Amino acid sequence: MKDLAYLNKYFIKYKWRLIPGVIFVIISNYFGILPAKVIREAFDLVKENIDLYKLYNGFDNQQSIYDQFGKSLLYFAGIVLLLALLRGIFLFLMRQSIILISRYIEYDLKNEIYKHYQALDFAFFRRNNTGDLMNRATEDVNQVRNYLGPAIMYSINTVTLSIMVIYAMYDVNATLATYALLPIPIIMVIILFINKRINQRSTKIQAQLSKLSSFVQETFSGIRVIKTYTQEAGKIEEFKKESNVYRNTSLDLVRVQAIFFPLIIFLVGFSTIITVYIGGLEVNKGTITAGNIAEFIIYVNQLTFPALALAWVTSLIQRAAASQKRINEFLNTKSEIPNGTVTKDLQGNITLENVSFTYPETGIKALDNINLNIQAGQTVAIIGKTGSGKS
Repeated sequence: MKDLAYLNKYFIKYKWRLIPGVIFVIISNYFGILPAKVIREAFDLVKENIDLYKLYNGFDNQQSIYDQFGKSLLYFAGIVLLLALLRGIFLFLMRQSIILISRYIEYDLKNEIYKHYQALDFAFFRRNNTGDLMNRATEDVNQVRNYLGPAIMYSINTVTLSIMVIYAMYDVNATLATYALLPIPIIMVIILFINKRINQRSTKIQAQLSKLSSFVQETFSGIRVIKTYTQEAGKIEEFKKESNVYRNTSLDLVRVQAIFFPLIIFLVGFSTIITVYIGGLEVNKGTITAGNIAEFIIYVNQLTFPALALAWVTSLIQRAAASQKRINEFLNTKSEIPNGTVTKDLQGNITLENVSFTYPETGIKALDNINLNIQAGQTVAIIGKTGSGKS
C-alpha cells in the first residue's frame, strides 16, 4: 500500500464527499441484515401455526387460525420488501458518493501527470517511449481509478457487513457462530498466500502493455518508412510476438484467480453445511429455534459476498498498486534543467566562451570549445546536420 499512499492527499481533498459515502455503506448494510431476523420470526410463526392448526382440527375456529396465519406471512413479506427497498436506496447513494469521487480523483491525477510531463526536460523524453508515457497517463490511471472507486467502496462494504453479520450471529448463539465461522481463517491464509502472486503478475501485465503501446505508436509514427521499404510483414510478426507475451502474462493472472474464486465459494458452502448440522444439534438441546437455523443460513450466505468481494478487491488493489508504482516513478522524476524566470527585459550582446557539450545518453560530443559573439539586434542562423548540436 506504500505506493497507493500517494493518493491519500486526494482522499483528504474530497473527504466531505467520502464521509457521507461511508455512512451510506453502514446504513445500507444495517438494512441488509434485518431481513434475516424477520425471516426467523416468520419461520417460527409457520411452525407454531402449523402445530396450532393441527391442535384445533375439527373445531370451527380452525379456519380463522389459517386466515390469520396468511395475513401474518403477508405482513412479514411486506417488511422484507420494504427493507430491501431502503437498502437499495442507500446502496444507490453509496455508489453516487464513492464512485463519483474516483472520477474526480482520476481527473486530478491525469492533469497532475500531464502537467509534470510538461515540466520535464528533453532528456526525459529521449529516455522514454511515447507509448509508455501515454500508457501511464491512461491505462495505469484507469487501474488506479478501480482502486479509488470499486475497491474502496467494496472494501468498506465488506468490512462493515462482515462485522454486522458476525455480531448478529454471536448474539443469537455463540457455539453455532463459532463453528459456522471456522473456514474464515483458512480464507485469510489463502488470500495472504495468493496476494503476492497477483501483485507480481499485475506488474508484468502493465509493463508489457506499455511495451505493446509503444510498439504500436512507433509503428504508426513511422508507417511511411515501413510501407516504403515493404516491412509490413515483419512488423506484423513483431506485433504478434509482443501480443502473445501480453496474452500469456494475462493468462497467468487469470489462472491464479481461477483457483481463488471457486475455493472461496467452496469454503463458504462448507460453512452452510456446518450451520445446518450444528444448528440441528442446538435445536435438540433447546438453545435455539428452527427459525434461528434459517437466520444463520442467511447470515452465512451474506458472508459469501464479502468473501468473493475480498478476492476481487485484492486483485484490484494489487493491480492498482503496480500501476501507481509506475506512475510514481515518473512523478518523482525531476528535470535536470530547472525552469527559471525573467523578471526584467534583457539587453546587450550574447557571448559564448569555450562552450562544450556531450549528450549524456549517447556520449556523443556535440560542441567542443565553441566561441560566439552575437551583437544586440543582430540576426544569426545556425545550420547543421541532425545531432550536430544546433539546439
